[in-house]
Amino acid sequence: MQIFTYPSESGEKRVNQIIQRGLGFSSDDYKQVTAYIEDVKNRGDRAVVEYTNKFDSKSVTEANLQVTPEEFEFAATQVDAPFLKALDRALSQLTRFHERQRQNSWIDNPRDGVMVGQLVRAVDAAGIYAPGAKGGKTPLVSSVLMGAIPAKVAGVASISLMTPPMSDGTINPYMLVAAKTVGIDRVFKAGSAWAIAALAYGTAQIPKVDVIVGPGNLYVTLAKKIVSGTVGIDMIAGPSEILVIADKDANPKFLAADLLSQAEHDTMASAVLVTDSNDLAVATAKEVESQLELLPRKDIAAKSINDFGSIMVVPDIDTAVALSNRLAPEHLELVVKEPFQYIGQIRNAGALFIGPYTPEPVGDYIAGPNHVLPTAGTARFSSALSVDHFIKKTSLINYSKAAFEKEADDILTLAGIEGLGAHGNSIRVRRITD
Repeated sequence: MQIFTYPSESGEKRVNQIIQRGLGFSSDDYKQVTAYIEDVKNRGDRAVVEYTNKFDSKSVTEANLQVTPEEFEFAATQVDAPFLKALDRALSQLTRFHERQRQNSWIDNPRDGVMVGQLVRAVDAAGIYAPGAKGGKTPLVSSVLMGAIPAKVAGVASISLMTPPMSDGTINPYMLVAAKTVGIDRVFKAGSAWAIAALAYGTAQIPKVDVIVGPGNLYVTLAKKIVSGTVGIDMIAGPSEILVIADKDANPKFLAADLLSQAEHDTMASAVLVTDSNDLAVATAKEVESQLELLPRKDIAAKSINDFGSIMVVPDIDTAVALSNRLAPEHLELVVKEPFQYIGQIRNAGALFIGPYTPEPVGDYIAGPNHVLPTAGTARFSSALSVDHFIKKTSLINYSKAAFEKEADDILTLAGIEGLGAHGNSIRVRRITD
């Protein structure tokens, strides 16, 4: 793992490489995903099944596209007690956290004769996307939980899950048990861009939704980008990333493990250590090389580390925090002797992990906060998936006649400046009529 001094010309060049790696969409990708979306809009379930047969399983038909009650019952017999225990803990802790985000409608009387307020309502229907790693054999259960729990807490009445089937046309039983446990209403055996299109526009079997959330590959992300505006989405997510700020007292074994936990996701992932200790930098680089040899996804992690990983040696922790704010990482670990004294300086991060025993994976699974986080620097202006993504707010306004008369002249002035005569007339007519 390369070590750079920062600030320096070489360090700045590396930082820019990380910032500019982008989402990786090409014009051909846009054309292909647009074609999938248009086909699903026109042919519905038939198109969804054809693409599923081509890319995932030839066993899926229009008749078995939706998971049946019998499939849910069988799945329940296939999972073990340790999984159910972990699932119960995750459900409890994630629900408790997201319940703190829930908002209530409110009404205020700011002036005599005037009432203003806000109705807070859940959307009617949501779609959750959960990837099927390794052809569905590696169930990404956490994606089901992170998508569905805030939707349930928000009060969404109808929740559909889209996830690619395994080659035999079934959904991994761990995914189905998780979906049933969190209260998802229906599960469909489809993935990629055609699954997103089905949620956005609806088919004979798949209900049209109001919001689509959840991580996915480039085609899923691009499809969400294209249908955004037709439906709400959580975010345009890029490759995973982690930035660790550490001082001389940090454990290099811990740091290396944490950096690799994100590097193994994707060859475009970014893993960065920023430290004020050259000794720690050298020790961590050695640990990364050592631990890398033991990883099942060694090739992916190695390319990620080589292309977008780095260790930046800075003069002090304040400089480290400034660099972190510039990169606005998805995951930020603060592993320094007095971490809480720096929290006030952290402006841009998807999630902040504090202390040596708070590695990023605790947030992936059971800590409570959502693990669907802004990437590629978008933490500068966006936030983690939350209950807020599943609600909409309607403004309330009510004026008495006296309050209307008191403010009418000011409204007429502003309408006149904007040249909107009909707006002004809407005010005048009430005076004339009375």
